[in-house]
Amino acid sequence: MTNFPPVDEQLAYIKKGAAEIVKESELRAKLERSLQTGKPLRVKLGMDPTAPDLHLGHTVVLRKLKHFQDLGHTIIFLIGDFTGMIGDPTGRSATRPPLSREQIDQNAETYKAQVFKILDAKKTVVDFNSRWFSKFSSEDFIRLAAKYTVSQMLEREEFHKRFQEEKPIAIHELLYPLAQGYDSVALEADVELGGTDQKFNLLVGRELQRAYGQESQVVLTTPILEGLDGVNKMSKSLGNAIGIHEPPLEMYGKIMSISDHMMWRYYELLTDVRSEQIAAMKADVASGKAHPMALKKELARSIVADFHSAEAAAKAAEDWAKQFQKREVPDDLEEVEARASDVLARSEGGTAEAMAELRESGQFRIKLDRLLVAMGLAESISDAVRKIKQNAVRVNGELKTEPVIFLETRKGATVRVGKKIKKVRFVV
Repeated sequence: MTNFPPVDEQLAYIKKGAAEIVKESELRAKLERSLQTGKPLRVKLGMDPTAPDLHLGHTVVLRKLKHFQDLGHTIIFLIGDFTGMIGDPTGRSATRPPLSREQIDQNAETYKAQVFKILDAKKTVVDFNSRWFSKFSSEDFIRLAAKYTVSQMLEREEFHKRFQEEKPIAIHELLYPLAQGYDSVALEADVELGGTDQKFNLLVGRELQRAYGQESQVVLTTPILEGLDGVNKMSKSLGNAIGIHEPPLEMYGKIMSISDHMMWRYYELLTDVRSEQIAAMKADVASGKAHPMALKKELARSIVADFHSAEAAAKAAEDWAKQFQKREVPDDLEEVEARASDVLARSEGGTAEAMAELRESGQFRIKLDRLLVAMGLAESISDAVRKIKQNAVRVNGELKTEPVIFLETRKGATVRVGKKIKKVRFVV
């Protein structure tokens, strides 16, 4: 038997950062029963292994799963190796290309390694929905499909819109919510978690559990986390994401770049700090008792420690302070290579003549925009030009606004763009 905290205390922790609970009264009843019997709730989170790397946006719902684990409940991290082959239609205006078995297996292994940066591996049940779907017969699927109607399925926003616009809806896409819902039946879940975009699928699970004679699960959704711009959802394709495998200093620096307003959102969704503590910090800032910068540093340190270590977080904080407060260069500065021919400013005789001059003198003229792209400090030439015009580029500590600069190849250079800094070594 497990000794659980009082129900009100559990609810307060569970509701922190939650978008919606369907239904809270049912969750309270389940928690009260759990407290009386000493039997933990079975709390499920399913993820299809569709992408190999997670960013902080993916961890919001994982963090909520951890909160149930902190309270003593049984958490089940379900890898959708079967549903991944169907492809979740959530947020899609067209049919998602199905993944191969090999891609799914590779991504699943990566997922397991990543989620245990948040969850306690010894207390986490990891399962795969191919365990039951691989045994499903055609008759089983027909019986499952009979428990939901086409009209119910077309209530889903994505399907409804595509139907209205006469865009194709593949039959296998209609099976996805049913398959995800059946996962809850197979696991006898008391609670299922998911992002707000997963609400339809989660509610199907409630319906199917009733249809199979089980008590309906409680659905808890978590918000979609905004990225570094504070506007759009965190996404690698939008360039506003923080990957959980990024180096500690890079992760720390990105968190320090968010607005003071977004800091509270990140505290709420990306940490275990209780709601009452966050409220107290807000009050301290409002009264002038605390400075937002100090609290943002603590936020960055906490998140980096979660995904690396306390030592790595302390070192990142120290190096960040050197870079951006003391204007010093950290000891373990990232070094990149750049081919001289890729960044060289052509002389009148062309690149070949310029290379000959370079080998003779050891000094050469480089196009600064090309150098920024080669170092990964700009996404494109136009992006590099924009950063140069914004006075955001320093080379060896000096502000550079001209398009062509002189450098010595043997010494390399330290290049800073905004809050990012790297060292370049030239390969002739």
